[in-house]
Amino acid sequence: MGRRFTIGTELMKHTDKEVIQEQGSKFKFTGYEFTYDKKQEVNVSFHIKERDTERKIDSTLTVKLYNCSVGREDCSLCKHADAAYQCVWCAATRSCVYRELCTSPQPAQCPNPEITDIIPHFGPLNGRISVTIKGSNMGIKKEDIKKITVAGVDCVHQVDRYSVSTSVVCEIGPAKRAPPSDIPSEPTNSGAVEIEVEGERRGTSQVIFTYRDPKPNKVHPAKGPAAGGTVITIEGEHLDTATKDDVAVTVGTVACEVLSFGKRITCKTGRYRGQKVPSESLTVTVRYGRNTTKDVPAAYLYSENPKIIDFKPKSSFLCGGRKIEVVGSGFDLIQRATMKVLPSTDEFSQNTRPVEFVQEAFSKNDTTLYFLSPPVNCCHDIQSLRTVLHLDNVMEDLKGFDYHPNPSFNQLAKNVITETSIIIVTGRGFSKAMTAKEAQAYVGDALCHVNILQVQFGHGEWLVGSVYYARKDDIPLVIIIPAVIVPMLLFIAVSVYCYRRKSQQAEREYEKVKHQLENLEESVRDRCKKEFTDLMIEMEDHTSDLSEARIPFLDYKNYTDRNFFLPSKDGANDAMITRKIQIPEARRAIVAQALNQFSNLLNSKTFLINFIRTLESRPDFNARARGYFASLLTVALHGKLEYYTDIMRTLLLELMDEHVQNKNPKLMLRRSETVVERMLCNWMSICLYQFLRDTAGEPLYKLFKALKHQVEKGPVDAKMKKAKYTLNDTGLLGDDVEYSVLTLQVLVHGEGPDVTPVKVLNCDTISQVKEKIIDQVYRNLPYSQRPKVESVALEWRPGSTGQILSDLDLTSQKEGRWKRLNTLAHYNVRDNATLVLSRVLHTQSFHQHQDSYEEKNSLLEDDNTFHLVRPADEIDEVKSKRGSMKDKAMTKAITEIYLTRLLSVKGTLQQFVDDFFRSVLCSSSIVPPAVKYFFDFLDEQALRHDNVDEETLHIWKTNSLPLRFWVNILRNPHFIFDVHVTEVVDASLHVISQTFMDACTKSEHKLSRESPSNKLLYAKEISTYKKMVDDYYKGIRQMVPVSDQDMNTHLAEVSRQHTDKLNTQVALHQLYQYASKYYDDIIQSLDEDPAAQNKQLTLRLQQIAAALENKVTDL
Repeated sequence: MGRRFTIGTELMKHTDKEVIQEQGSKFKFTGYEFTYDKKQEVNVSFHIKERDTERKIDSTLTVKLYNCSVGREDCSLCKHADAAYQCVWCAATRSCVYRELCTSPQPAQCPNPEITDIIPHFGPLNGRISVTIKGSNMGIKKEDIKKITVAGVDCVHQVDRYSVSTSVVCEIGPAKRAPPSDIPSEPTNSGAVEIEVEGERRGTSQVIFTYRDPKPNKVHPAKGPAAGGTVITIEGEHLDTATKDDVAVTVGTVACEVLSFGKRITCKTGRYRGQKVPSESLTVTVRYGRNTTKDVPAAYLYSENPKIIDFKPKSSFLCGGRKIEVVGSGFDLIQRATMKVLPSTDEFSQNTRPVEFVQEAFSKNDTTLYFLSPPVNCCHDIQSLRTVLHLDNVMEDLKGFDYHPNPSFNQLAKNVITETSIIIVTGRGFSKAMTAKEAQAYVGDALCHVNILQVQFGHGEWLVGSVYYARKDDIPLVIIIPAVIVPMLLFIAVSVYCYRRKSQQAEREYEKVKHQLENLEESVRDRCKKEFTDLMIEMEDHTSDLSEARIPFLDYKNYTDRNFFLPSKDGANDAMITRKIQIPEARRAIVAQALNQFSNLLNSKTFLINFIRTLESRPDFNARARGYFASLLTVALHGKLEYYTDIMRTLLLELMDEHVQNKNPKLMLRRSETVVERMLCNWMSICLYQFLRDTAGEPLYKLFKALKHQVEKGPVDAKMKKAKYTLNDTGLLGDDVEYSVLTLQVLVHGEGPDVTPVKVLNCDTISQVKEKIIDQVYRNLPYSQRPKVESVALEWRPGSTGQILSDLDLTSQKEGRWKRLNTLAHYNVRDNATLVLSRVLHTQSFHQHQDSYEEKNSLLEDDNTFHLVRPADEIDEVKSKRGSMKDKAMTKAITEIYLTRLLSVKGTLQQFVDDFFRSVLCSSSIVPPAVKYFFDFLDEQALRHDNVDEETLHIWKTNSLPLRFWVNILRNPHFIFDVHVTEVVDASLHVISQTFMDACTKSEHKLSRESPSNKLLYAKEISTYKKMVDDYYKGIRQMVPVSDQDMNTHLAEVSRQHTDKLNTQVALHQLYQYASKYYDDIIQSLDEDPAAQNKQLTLRLQQIAAALENKVTDL
C-alpha cells in the first residue's frame, strides 16, 4: 500500500533496518550482527516504525539471543550448554561458538582435564579434610569424575560440591605409611593431584600437595577471666595445615572462636561454665578436619572475673572529659576496657541502631582503671542515661554515676582589674560535677590592655567575659618629669652636636645620590612608555587577523600523545608515539586476536580493579610507572569512555575514603602518585579538548605569541638563556647591552623573486637570525612543517661575491680563552641588507672545507663560547677581590634597578593574561559538561564525609582541574599547539602559571621585601584572580546538573569521533607487559576474589598469556 517500515531495537543502538514487503502480509529484513557479551541469554524486543513518519507501531516480536562464548571458556563448559542452542567447541578458534560458525571438525570429546590449583596445599597425616581442585575440562556432570588421587592417596569425590568443569571437591584419606625396612628413609608424603574423567582422560597438577604433622606447642596469654573474650595466640610448627574452615579450637571443653589462621592461630575464648574458679590448667586442643587432634596440655587457666569495688567521682557534665578512677581487682587480665554511656531504649526506639558513647581506658593496672568520661550529645532526658564498663566479656553497671547539664555563667560584675585583683565568677551548676581543683581559669597576657577570661573543665571550655587592666598612677609627677626630661635634653644636645659636625658631608652625598636616582627614574619611565607603545603597535599585526584557521592546533592524536606520553622516560621515542612494536610477521594474526581478547578482559570491571590494585601494591611499581600505565589504559579504553569513567569513579571513591580515614583529606589529588590520579588528568584532557579549540585556545595562543614577541624584541643571550625582556627575575639579562633594530630583505632560494622583510637585532647570533627569518617567512605553516635551523644556510651578498654566515668560523673574536659567537654586527650587516635563505641537503660543519688541520682543531676545542655576557674567569675573579666594597655595592644596586623591566613586560602583557584567565575561569559563558559533572561529584562526596569542609572541597576542585590541567597546558603550549617553546619563553610562562596556582589557593600570601620578585610582580592582581576562582566555583555549583545519561552520551560521542585515530593495539600490547611482569600476583589476586572465580577470569588470562607469549597449553 506504499507504506514503508523500519525495524530496530535498543541493542542496535541508533541503527534501524529497512523492512521489505514480500507477498501479502509477509515482511523481511536483512538482519543485524549483534555484539553483546554480558549475558548468555538476552531477550530482544523489536519495534516497528513507519519510515516516513517515524511513528512506532506496537509489536510483540521477541527474539531470544544466545551467546555461546559467555561463561563457556573451555570445552566441558561448552558441551554443558543447553542442546537447544547448538553450541560446539571449535578447535580452530579454541572457543565455544554456534555450530554453523565453526568450519573445522568438532572433537568427539574434550581435551584432557587441566588442574590449575588446589586448596589447601598441606593436609594432616590422618587426612579427612576436603581438598578443592580448580581447573578446566573436568567433566560435564558429576558422574564424569571417575577417580581422584592426592599424593598417591585416593580422594573421595564429594558430588554435592561439584561445579561443572571448573571445580571438584574430595575428601582425602590418611597418608601412606612407609613400609618396614632396615634402612631408615625419609617418608614421601608429597605428590601431585591426579584426576580421571569420562573417556579415560586424565590430568595431573603442577602444584604439589604435602602431608605433614602440625605441632602446636605454646599458648599465650596463659590465663584470662572466666567470662571469656580473651584473644589467645597459639604458636608451633606447620600450624597452617589445611584451611581455616577445617580448624576448630577448644580450651578444655569450651569452644574458642578462630579469628585468624596462618603461621599462628588466634581465637577468642568462650565463657567458662565450670563450678571451680579458678580452674585447673586446661588443655588447648586444635582439631584439623575429622581425624586429627593436637593438644597443648596445661596451657590455659580460667581465673576469676574482674571485680569493681568502687569508683570516683560519681558524676560528669555532658561535655565529658572528667577523669574517672575505678578501683577493683583482676584488671591485669583484661585486654580491652571501655566506658560506655547508653541512652534508655525509648530514646532510640524509632532508630535502627542504638547510640553509644564510648571511651577507652587510658591507664590501668591490676587494681585501678582510669577513664575520661565520654562526652554525650544525644538525649533530652539526662536521668535515663546508663553508664556501664565493658571489661572484655564482663559488663558492669556503674550505678550511681550521673550526668549533669553543662554549667552556665553570669556576666562579670567587675571588668576592670589589677594584678592583685580577685575575679569573682558566678553562675549555676558548678559543684554538680566539678571541684575547685579540677576547674581551670585563664586570663590573657597581663601586658595586653583587653583580656578574655575563660573557664575550662574536661572537654568543655566557656567564655566568661572581658576584663581590663587599670592603668598605674602610683609614681608622683614630681619624680617622673625630672627623671624623663633631663636625660632627654642631654641626649638631644649631644645629637645636635654630632649632627652638625657631619651634616655638610652627608648633604653633599645625599644630593649626589638623589641626582643619580632622578636621572635613572626618568630613564626607566621613558623606556617603559616607549616599549609599551611599540609593542601595542607591533602586536596589532599579529592579532588583528587571528582566526581559528590560523591557530596551529594539534590534531587529537598528537594532542593526546603529547599530554599522555611525551613526559614519559622515552619521550618522543615512546612506542605509543612511534607506533612501533616488535612482533614477528608469522605471529601477528595470533597476537592481534589475543590482544582483542585482552581488550575484552579489560572490559571486565572485576578484572580491571584487581589488575590495578595488584600493581599498586607492588613496591617497584613507582609513580612514573603508574602514570604511564594509566595513560596506556586511557588509550586502550578510549572506545568505551563511559566504562572508563565508571572505573575512575570507583577508584576515586576508594582514594577519597583512604584520605578521609587517615585524616588528611586536603592532600587528595595533590600529586599524580596513583593510577586514578593520572586517569583523572587524562580524562580532563580528553573532555576539554574541544573547549580548548572553541574557547580557551585563542586567548592562550595570543598570550604565547605576545610573550614570544616581547622576549625577542630585545637581546637574548643564546648561551646563558637570559633576556632583557622577561617576567622571570632569574632569567633577566642584568647587563645593558647596546643594540639596534635591523630590517633584512630575505630572499628564499628557489621560491621566486619576492623578498620578505624581517626585523632582527644586530646583536643576534646567526642561529637566532635564522629562527626569526623562518618564523616570518613560514608564518602560515605550523612549526613541525617548517625547515629547522640546522637544515638552512644564510648567505649575505654585499658585493659580487656571497658570504655564508655562521655562529662560529675562523673570524670569530677571541677574548682570552673565550670565543664570542658571531652576530650580524660582527659581519657588519647593515639595515635593509639582502640575505638569501637556502636549504642544505647534507648538513656539514663549515670548517670541513678548510685546509689547515690546526684550524680545524682550534674550532673543535672545549666549548668556551659566549654570546652577549662573558662569564668571569679566574683572572677576573682575582681582580674583583681587589675592588672596593663601594664598587661592589654600586654594581649590585645597578643590577637590581634592571628589575623594573619585569614591570614593563608585565604591564605590556597584562591584557593577554587577563583574557586567558577570564576564558578559563568564567562560569557565565561556556563550561564544559565534564567540569560541571565532576565538580558535582566532589560536592556529593563532601556531604558524605563529616570532616570535609568548604576549604577542603575548594582544594579538591583546584587539584582536579586548574592545577591538574590548566597549569600543565599553560606551561606547555606545545601540548595543544604545533609550536616551539624556547627556554626563555618557558621561564616567563612559569611565572604566569605560578600566579594562576596562587590564585586558586585559599591561603593568604603575606608579602614582604624578602618575597620573590615573581610573587611581588602580580601581588596587586592576585586578589582579583582569587575572586574569579571563587565566583567560578560558585557559578558552576548553581548551574543545571549534568545527568549520568547526558554525560555518557557526550563521552560516547568523543569515543566515536576519535578512537580510530589512536594506537589502541599498541596500548594493549604495552599494557600486557605489565600483566606479564606481575602475572603471578594478578593470578593470586583473581583466585582470592569470588566474583573473579565466578567469571573464570583466571582462565581467560591464562589463555591470553599462552597466545601472546607463544606458550604450549591444553586450554
